[in-house]
Amino acid sequence: MTQLLRARNQEITPEMRQVADSEGLDAEEIRRLVADGAVVIPKNRLRSFNAVGIGRGLRTKVNANIGTSPRRADVQEELDKLDVAIQAGADAVMDLSTGGDLDSIRKTIIDASPVMVGTVPIYQVASMRKAEFVDIEADEIFEAIEKHASSGVDFVTVHCGVTCNLLPRILDEQERVMGVVSRGGGLLVAWMQKHGKQNPLFEHYDRLLDIALEYDVTLSLGDGLRPGSVLDATDELQMEELYTLGRLARRAYERGVQCMIEGPGHVPLDQIEMNVKLEKRICNGAPFYVLGPLTTDIAPGFDHITGAIGGAVAAGAGVDFLCYVTPAEHLRLPVKADVRMGVIASRIAAHSGDIVKGVKGAIEKDRSMSVARKNLDWESMYELAIDPGCARAFRQDSESYSEEVCTMCGDFCPINISNRLQKEKKETE
Repeated sequence: MTQLLRARNQEITPEMRQVADSEGLDAEEIRRLVADGAVVIPKNRLRSFNAVGIGRGLRTKVNANIGTSPRRADVQEELDKLDVAIQAGADAVMDLSTGGDLDSIRKTIIDASPVMVGTVPIYQVASMRKAEFVDIEADEIFEAIEKHASSGVDFVTVHCGVTCNLLPRILDEQERVMGVVSRGGGLLVAWMQKHGKQNPLFEHYDRLLDIALEYDVTLSLGDGLRPGSVLDATDELQMEELYTLGRLARRAYERGVQCMIEGPGHVPLDQIEMNVKLEKRICNGAPFYVLGPLTTDIAPGFDHITGAIGGAVAAGAGVDFLCYVTPAEHLRLPVKADVRMGVIASRIAAHSGDIVKGVKGAIEKDRSMSVARKNLDWESMYELAIDPGCARAFRQDSESYSEEVCTMCGDFCPINISNRLQKEKKETE
C-alpha cells in the first residue's frame, strides 16, 4: 500500500514518524496532511533511507539535478556531484542521465544516495532507442517507467498534460517566443505530430497509476509546456496544461497514488504568487515543485541567482519544492562547483520562503544568528550559517584578521561600540 492509502486507513507509518521528527511536528498531523494529498513522502517501497515530506506546513525542500549527457558520461563524476549536493544540503536528487549505460548509472546513483531520487523515464527511451524517438511504441514508455520504478526510483516526472488538442497552437510560431523548452514535452509533441495520436501518458494514464501504486512511486506531473521565457509566462498553453494536470492529480489521489505538480521555469516577479495560488486552487492543494523560477532571461552564468530570487518569492507564496538552478543553466552540463552553488542558492531561497510561511523553527534560526552576531560569537555564527566552511574562510582570509571584529568596520564596529556602551551603562546603574 502507498503512504497515501495507509494514511487514509488511519495508519501512522514509520516514514510519517520520520517526517514528523525532522519537521518538529506531530505524527498524526503528518498523517492527516498525507491523507489529504497536501503532503507527499516520496519513498519507493524497495528503498531504505530517512523519509522526507514535501508539502503544506513543511520546510521547503531542494532538489539537485545530476546526470550524464551523450558527450559527457562519467559515472564517477556524477557520484562526486551527488556527494557535493548532499554536503550542500540537498533534500533530493534527480538522475537526468542521457548518456552511457543508463541502467547501471541509475542503479549506482540510487545505491549511493541517502536521499530520495527522481528520474524522467522518457529520457531513457529517447536515449536508448536506436531509431528516432518518434518511431517508438507507446509500450516502450511504460516499460521504461516500470523499469525505473522497479529499480527503486522514488519519484518520476511524467509529462501527461501535453495533449494532442493543443498541437496546432504549440506549433504556431505566433503563440510563443520560445515555444516548447521541456525536453520531455518536446519529445512527446514530436511523437504526437508524427503519429497523429494522443499522448500515451495521457491516454493510458491508468496504466501509469498502476505502476505507481505497485511501488509507491510519487508522480511528479511535469509541465511540458512550461514557459522558457518571461514573455511566455502564464499564457494559455501553460494554463490549459495546468488544468489538465489538476484533473490528473485528482485521478491519482482517488487511486491512492501520491502526486505533486511541476511548475513554470521563467516567470516575472509579479506573476509568481499568482502562479502558485492558481496551482494550489486548480490542483486541490497538491504539493508544488518549481524550477527556479527564473525572473529574467538575461543572466546566463548567474542563473543560480536569478532562480534564487524567484525561488524565494515562490516559496514564500506556498511552493513546497524547489529544483535548483546552477550557474551553468542554459550553457553546459554543470560541474561540481556549479552543483554546490546551485544547492546553496536554492537553500537560501527556500529558507527565506519558510520565514514568510511561518514554517516551524525557521525564524528561530535567524534569531539565533542575530544573537550570535550581537555577541560577536564567531564560532556560533559559523555553525548557524548555511555554508559554515564558506563563512569561516571569508572571515579568516584577511591580512588583518581579528578574533574580535571583522575587517569591514574594524575599530568602528557598531556592534562592538554598542556592546561597550551597554556594559558601561549597566556598570553605572
